[in-house]
Formats: sequence, structure tokens, C-alpha cells
Amino acid sequence: MISRSQILAKAAELRAGFEAQGAQVVEPPILQPAGTLLDLYGEEIRARAYVTSDALRGEQMLRPDFTVPVVQMHMAEGAEPARYTYAGEVFRRQEHDPERANEYVQVGYEVFDRTDSAASDAEVFALIAGAVQPLGLRAVTGDIGVLMAAVAGLRTSAARRTALMRHIWRPRRFRALLDRYAGRRAPTAERRALLDGTAGPVTAPVIGLRSAAEIDARVAALREDAALPALSNEEVALIEALLSVKEDMPFALENLRDLAVDLPAIVPAVQRIEARAAALEARGIKTQSLPFETSYGRTSMEYYDGFVFGFYAPNRADLPAVASGGRYDALTRRLGRGAEIPAVGGVLRPGLMLTLETTQ
Repeated sequence: MISRSQILAKAAELRAGFEAQGAQVVEPPILQPAGTLLDLYGEEIRARAYVTSDALRGEQMLRPDFTVPVVQMHMAEGAEPARYTYAGEVFRRQEHDPERANEYVQVGYEVFDRTDSAASDAEVFALIAGAVQPLGLRAVTGDIGVLMAAVAGLRTSAARRTALMRHIWRPRRFRALLDRYAGRRAPTAERRALLDGTAGPVTAPVIGLRSAAEIDARVAALREDAALPALSNEEVALIEALLSVKEDMPFALENLRDLAVDLPAIVPAVQRIEARAAALEARGIKTQSLPFETSYGRTSMEYYDGFVFGFYAPNRADLPAVASGGRYDALTRRLGRGAEIPAVGGVLRPGLMLTLETTQ
């Protein structure tokens, strides 16, 4: 049984390694204002976080991760470029899997630098890869920005693009929307009744927390959407082909370049992946055998909007990622009150690292 003191000692060792790379140590409070996280993720975050209340400060959350408070701190008072490191507990509710920890220690490294995003991506990945190198983990990379660019380029209404963009991190919902917009999924009886006007008047029991005016506006939006032409089979096929890209980096890039001929909206994103691959090679990462999956990272925290990566124990499918990270430029804009800066980071779980060390 690995003790808490052993985990904390390992965390201190990892953090010291990041300090040696020039990172500044930060220690965000364990209790975080719930309002910020609710604004970012909506009520769904409640299912993953421990929420409490304070008579003076209102709703508070035990921090579900470090990235959001670190971004808030940097955008409020940080100089640039900046590199930060931290170590401490994070808390995640586990309602479906009692075997997964609801409290564990994270160690992280975050880079805020507008000089060269590809170089920053490679820096973070290489440092994390170096920290876990003795464990023989399997690396996986991806890029959420490719799918976001493809959705932004679809020939359909802004409302449909917005809906698809909002559900990129919910693969089942994204698939259902794509099928509906392509005319592949028949509306439910309830939706059909709303669309053809046979649902009857809105009455108090069905209003719930929404007003009759809000429900009327939603029905009007559904009818407007139903009148739009379906997404073309060609565009849907291209999105499906994009989502199926799962190769080592050189072959993945070859596939992405081919798709970009018919999906020109993804060209800048593909060019960023090419630049990142070159930067990784410059850092000593062998990209010839580095896996790339377009769909990777779509069930992670929703602030990732570019490069994503994870490291997994190949013989322990029961374990989550031992290390993971990604780029979150849009988060700095949302929390920066008009300011922004490219940012990327990664985290390690020292408890899992020790578990693997003791079983090797």
C-alpha cells in the first residue's frame, strides 16, 4: 500500500524537476469559487465536483483541477512569458466507479507564451514524457482544433455550427446532432408534434423552470432548423473520415492533408500539427512512432482546444491516464476579460506513477 507521505514526496520531486526548468511554484487555494466553473461548464460540473456553500463567499468547490485557477491568477497578475508548476490534491466525485479515487495528488507544468505555440507544445510534452520515461508508458496525441476547424467550415447555419461546436466534447451527442442535421435521424413523436403544431398549448406542468415565452422561442428555433436543407452526404462523410484518423504521426498527417483538399477549413490546423511534429523532433521525440488520433481528448475537460496528449500503462487498462495535458488558448480569452495569451500545460499523477513503479 503506497502511503500519502510517499505520494507527497514523489510530487515534491516532480515539482522540483519543473522548477529546475525555470517554472514558478504556485499554490491555488483548495476551495474555488463555484461561479467561475459553473459559467465555464454549466451545471454538468456539479456531477464531477464537490460543492459547498459559504455565507459570505457563496458556493464554493473543492478544486477539480489546477488549470482554471492558474489561468485566473496569470491573467490577473502574471508577466509573460511565464511557466508555472504546482503540486497538490484535486477532488472528483465518483458516482459510478467506486474503485476510482475521488481525491488524488496532481503535479503540473503550465506555459503561457505567445512566441511559438508549436515549440511550447513540444516543451510540455517532452518534459512530461521525460518524467514518465522509466515507466514504459504508451503515449497518445491528438488535436481538438482540427475537428473544431472542420465544424466551423460546414456549409450550414450558424446555429447548427454552434450546437455542434458546443458538443464536440460529448461524442454521442455530437453524433446524434450530425445525424439529425444530415436527415439520417427521424424526429421523435414529441419533436414532430412540436414541429407540425399538433403538440397543443403550453401549460403550467410542462413549463418547469422555463417560461412560456422561452418555450415558444425554443419551438420557433426548432421549426426554423427543421426548414433548413440537410447537411450534404459529402460533408458528413468528410467529418466521419476525419474522426476516424488514427495512425502514427506521419501517416496521420498524410491522411489529414488528403482530407484538407476537400475540407479547406482544416488547412491551418493541419499546418499547426506539422509545425508541432517538427518541434517534437527537435526535442528528441520520435514522431515516426508517435500515435495521433483526431478523436482523442473529446471526453476530457472542455477547455482543451488544440494539442492534447496522454500517457497510459499498456498492461493496466484499469488505470486512467498517468499523465495528460493539452492546449487551452480559448480559456485564457474567457477568463482574461479582454486579454488572451496562448497556453498549454500537462499534469502527472504521482500516486499512479508509484503504483506502476512498485509492480514493475
